[in-house]
Amino acid sequence: MNELKNIVEQFQVQSEVSEVKPLGEGFINDTFYVSTANGGPDYLLQRKNKDIFKDIPSMMNNIKIVTNHLKDKIISQGGDPDREAMTITLSKDNKLYYQDKDGEYWAMCVFIKDSITHEAAGTKELAYAGGKGIGLFQSMLADMKTPLTNILPGFHDIKYRFTQWEEVLKEDRVGRKREVRKEIMWIESRKEQMLNFWKLVENGEIPTRVTHNDTKINNILFDDKGEVLCVIDLDTVLNSTVLNDFGDAIRSYANNGAEDAIDLKTVSVNLDIFKGFAQGYLENSIQFLNEKELEYLAFSALYITYEQVLRFLMDYIDGDRYYKTKSAKHNLVRTHAQFKLLSSMEENFNQMEGIIKDIVNSLKK
Repeated sequence: MNELKNIVEQFQVQSEVSEVKPLGEGFINDTFYVSTANGGPDYLLQRKNKDIFKDIPSMMNNIKIVTNHLKDKIISQGGDPDREAMTITLSKDNKLYYQDKDGEYWAMCVFIKDSITHEAAGTKELAYAGGKGIGLFQSMLADMKTPLTNILPGFHDIKYRFTQWEEVLKEDRVGRKREVRKEIMWIESRKEQMLNFWKLVENGEIPTRVTHNDTKINNILFDDKGEVLCVIDLDTVLNSTVLNDFGDAIRSYANNGAEDAIDLKTVSVNLDIFKGFAQGYLENSIQFLNEKELEYLAFSALYITYEQVLRFLMDYIDGDRYYKTKSAKHNLVRTHAQFKLLSSMEENFNQMEGIIKDIVNSLKK
């Protein structure tokens, strides 16, 4: 751990470092918990994945812009900016990151003590709290005018994904296309519907705002009373449609099964969880959403889930070059599980739209 302590010493920590230890099993970044002596704050240290994030300086600048805006808003509302927003720890040369001799990028933030995270939204009440957290995050950033750098070109852009799709099908680099003709038809049969949705984003009917883009519930911190403290893991903050955040949260929260479930009977959309999240989200976002956003809120869950079916299938055909896999068929298993979720959403779509309309009408009264 001496090497990690040397990395920590490149940042402006306020107390002597006593221990650095791994934290969690991140799929993208490596995270470490930094404890300090003498009652000073503890920290989180991350090695950012430069293979995924090609422009980490711009990514960190995006985080700075967003957290500064959040802190200003929190202060104006009489809140605690040190607990209700992330605090970046600068390097000793006042940069937002430190780059080591091997070219690896490191970043630090202050650890928010007495905070709680959840790995899954197992109840309607927890889903409601998660929706409240994402709604609050978006509402506080709804008036932010400073543009963010697009560090993930094509992210959630279905036109971009279809360009990749055509290239992968044409190359068929490992000869798997023949065995997934049925799955390819799943994609092609819904292509026009998804492109028509994206046209609304491109022409501005669905506006571009500040979005988080990784709205799993474990990216929200809660206090010991179950109230939302803040949203964390801001690496993917971008200017896009807020519907991406809503849709991806539903895909994550409201699946009765696992993302890679083998037993497809376990996979379906949980409408109670959907309703809980939507209630919390809309209570804190309805004031800035326009009518077209409200109209397509339920559809966004189908859009994001469809995109994930496409990406898993595309990676399987392409020889599993993007996602980490545990077996030769893992991406195909994921494809089938996500398609089952998509099918369940399609079967329950009228009910999902009805839930949104009921909540909107109730809040507007």
